[in-house]
Amino acid sequence: MHKYEMIIYWSDEDGVFVVDVPELPGCMAHGDSREEALQAANEAMDFWVETAREEGRSIPEPKGRRLMYA
Repeated sequence: MHKYEMIIYWSDEDGVFVVDVPELPGCMAHGDSREEALQAANEAMDFWVETAREEGRSIPEPKGRRLMYA
């Protein structure tokens, strides 16, 4: 289980819940329900971290606090 902040929101345009993981650039997922979207996000985070390891890229440590947006 990852401890990265996840932002979940409803997309009227796509008709699904979207989850963005801002600490992992480009890591997003979606689902028809919140639960489905969160499950897909956990799978996306696993894939993101696994790919970063395979490519020798650094993996950010979870900040453990709420991110701030301007």
